[in-house]
Amino acid sequence: MPTAAKSAAIDQLTDSLSRAQLAVLTDYRGLKVSDLQTLRTNLRPFGAEFHIAKNTLTRIAAERAGIDGLQPLLDGPLALVLAYNDPVGASKAISDFARTSRILTVKGGVLNKQVISSADVESLATMPSREVLLAKLLGLMVSPMARTVGVLSGPSRSIAYLLQARSDQLGGAQTALAAD
Repeated sequence: MPTAAKSAAIDQLTDSLSRAQLAVLTDYRGLKVSDLQTLRTNLRPFGAEFHIAKNTLTRIAAERAGIDGLQPLLDGPLALVLAYNDPVGASKAISDFARTSRILTVKGGVLNKQVISSADVESLATMPSREVLLAKLLGLMVSPMARTVGVLSGPSRSIAYLLQARSDQLGGAQTALAAD
């Protein structure tokens, strides 16, 4: 039977894992406290948190949250990156930090209660951000309308060009007559 402190930690982890869109499991062994603080600062704009957790408590919390298959990732020192708002931005931040520090390693993760590998976390980091995807979608929606306007305005534009060319032609003839 876990102690009251461990029960509270399990409850908090269960709540965090249930709410998180993305949880990245990392091995933080060898990082300095200042490095961890830098990582936390980098994650904050994306609505993500960095927590050091015990493997046993994380396993119990994952089972309570309905996450299966996490056991192989629970080996050695464990820290969780929990992203509540922007999973892509948080995965970019953690991947960039892991690449620059060369100490932090990504073991894997959980995306919407499905266990994913470290390669999947890296591929998630290469996706465009939510804002870029929304802008592309808006561009796709506006593009047919813009083309339709262009097609519909084509005949009137052609008439304007025809009239201008005729005017230039007549104006050129009058200039030639005036010179004679």
